Parts: sequence; C-alpha cells; structure tokens
Amino acid sequence: MSDLFDSPEAADASKNAPRPLADRLRPSTLKDVIGQEQVLGSESPLGVMLASNSLGSIIFWGPPGVGKTTIARLLADETELEFVQISAIFTGMPELRKVFESAKLRRKNGRGTLLFVDEIHRFNKAQQDGFLPHMEDGTILLVGATTENPSFELNAAVLSRAQVMVLTRLSIEDLGRLMARAERELGYELPLDESARDALLEMADGDGRALLNLIEQVAAWKTDVPLDSKALAQRLMRRAAVYDKGGDEHYNLISALHKSVRGSDPDAALYWFARMLKGGEDPRYLARRITRMAVEDIGLADPAAQAHCLHAWQVYERLGSPEGELALAQAVTYLALAPKSNAGYAGYKKAMAAAAKTGSEPPPKHILNAPTSLMEEQGYGAGYAYDHDAEDGFSGQNYFPETMDRPSLYEPVERGFERELKKRQEYFAKLRAKRQNG
Repeated sequence: MSDLFDSPEAADASKNAPRPLADRLRPSTLKDVIGQEQVLGSESPLGVMLASNSLGSIIFWGPPGVGKTTIARLLADETELEFVQISAIFTGMPELRKVFESAKLRRKNGRGTLLFVDEIHRFNKAQQDGFLPHMEDGTILLVGATTENPSFELNAAVLSRAQVMVLTRLSIEDLGRLMARAERELGYELPLDESARDALLEMADGDGRALLNLIEQVAAWKTDVPLDSKALAQRLMRRAAVYDKGGDEHYNLISALHKSVRGSDPDAALYWFARMLKGGEDPRYLARRITRMAVEDIGLADPAAQAHCLHAWQVYERLGSPEGELALAQAVTYLALAPKSNAGYAGYKKAMAAAAKTGSEPPPKHILNAPTSLMEEQGYGAGYAYDHDAEDGFSGQNYFPETMDRPSLYEPVERGFERELKKRQEYFAKLRAKRQNG
C-alpha cells in the first residue's frame, strides 16, 4: 500500500490534482478579505496599527472558518515579517524552543517573525508563559487564534501584551459575495435556483470554509436542470451548528434561554431551548437550569412554576428522549408566560449579606429555649409571647438580634401571587407597629 502512494505515478497524480477551492480563493491582500470590517476597517484597531506602522501582538477570537489564519498570513505579508505557523494541538515545548531559536537567528539577520499560533488556548499556562520573554524583546510578534473566550483560557500576562480582536460569523451577505467569487473562479454558475442558493448559504452557518466545501460538492454534480432547495437538501447534509458543550457557545445559549424566559418571550425561549438540544446538550442540564429560573425569576409570584419544572424533570426521567423533551419544552413555555418576581432571590441575597455583617450576634433571649435551670436564670425564654395565644394569632415580637436594627429583606412585587403576599406582609407590619406602640 505504501509503495503505491510513494510511486512516481502517485506523485504525478498528486501534482495534477486540482487545488481545493478554499485554497484557490485565498485572498492575496487584506482588502480582498470578505467580512470582518470591525477588525479590518481603516478606523478599526488593526487598521490604525497598520497605518501607523505599530503592529503589536494580537489574539483573534472567533468561530471556525471566519478568516483567522488568512488574516494572520496577510498581516505578515503587509509588514514583511516571516510567517511561521504552528498549532497548539501538535506542538510541545521542544518544538517551541526551536521556533524561538529560529526567530532569534532570523532577527539577527534583520528579519522579524510573525508567529501564528492556531488553537492557542490549547497551550497550558506554563507553555503560555514561555511566549512572554520573546514577545517582550521583539523576537516574535505573536498572533494567536482561538475559538474560546480568551478571558478564561489565556494567561493574564499574555492578554496584557496582546490586543484581543473579535472575528464574527460571516453574514448571509458576506457568504453571498464569497459564492459569487467562487462561481467566477469556477467559470460558471452553480446549478441551483434562488431558493436553493439561499438554502446553501444557510447551510454554511456563517463559516466561509464550509461554504466553499459545499460549493465544491455542488459543482461536481452533473445536472441540466437547476435544483431547488428540497432537491439540494436531499443531496447535501446540513452542516451541524457549532456547539461546544463545555465552551462559550454553551454559556452563550443558556444565557439567551434564561434571559428570554425572564423577558417573558416564549417563542425566543423555545428557540434557544431547541438550539441547545440540537447541539447535543444534556436535557437533564436543561431541566436543572429551568428549575433554577423558576426559583430565581418567578419565585413566589407563581409558586406553581417550581413544581411545574420539577414535574417536567420527572416526566423526562420516566420517558427519556426524545419524548421527554416535550415536557421540558412545556415547562419553558410556562415559565416564559408566568408572572415574574426576583423578590425572593433578592431577599435571600440581602439576608446573606446581613448575616455576614452581623457575624455571631445571638438571637434575643426571649425566643431561646431554657432546658436547664441555669439557662432559665440567665433569662432564656423570659417574656416570650406564644403567638397562638395572641390576638389575631400574632404577637409582633422582635425576632432579630437585640443589637440589630430590623431590616427589610423580602419586598414582594405587585404581580401574580406575590400581590397577595404583599397584602399579608403589609397587614402584619401594621399589627407589629400597633403591638409595639400599644
């Protein structure tokens, strides 16, 4: 097998093989890059750096297929730096030392080095520290690429020496321009009608490289009749949405779901719920999080919300997937339409702050039990009023430490069931004032 691939015939075939479309369409200047105006525009930080000849180290943060590697390569061309590319996945400290030594030698000969590190977040903290002296003395100009949030994945020391620039998913308009450029390179239009062209752009999901790969597949088809979107879908598998259950997308989407519920938008909440399920999220994680939403954002405005979530969680455990997800979806819908209140949550946080501030202050003696004669002599339980014996079943006694001013922790809203609780709270406050003044 190896002889076949090592043969001269195989080598000739390799030379004659067509270059991938993504390689053929690689931009030759920064002006040719499609999209990312927020980074490449003349008034952008990178544009200002280039105009003032003050290019510094950069971290490109963005999803796959949006041009991180291409832009880094073009930056090296425009600044006449040697472009060196490594991947954190395949590079260890021995290889890094060789890269740095080569860069030092190159610098002595009057040429700088732009070191492009793909997946830079894969390097551990110690490896990241290894870049610092070479960044500081000018041996390298570091350009890192990451799909993960640099704030969490990169050393503070590296971040302080590099500017983070965010690259975004390509828009449908950007992808359309890329498709037009690909068709000019191919020399003909793809055999697709308008609906199929739109569907192909959506399938790429903002990833330019994915779009070019899809275009290559379509270009290989032999058909005299333009395909519609249905025929296209039958021939092509839709690209899976980017979703890292342990990464930024996970936290971004659960944040979107939570805020949609809080914002009483059931349509948006269901959409983000479905996006997470489509991405492979564990339904049990979603069950736990929506239950937390019921506690935090609805609370006592609708006490049934929490029970509804727990019941849906139990239904999922009994039915499993995919039937059980419907119960969770119904819980999401219920939460979005429920009256909202964070009064219980806010009251809890105030109570925790008050407890931290007052430290070890004891309860007032009149509400302490006195199981021994010594404790009775110390005044434990003296003066306690049994509420059931009091008028209206309410004594109005103080239950806070004697040295502490009475705080207001739970402040119910005028929504849902908390409207009734607010009435009760006000009723007891008036009685308390009456008892204390009486």
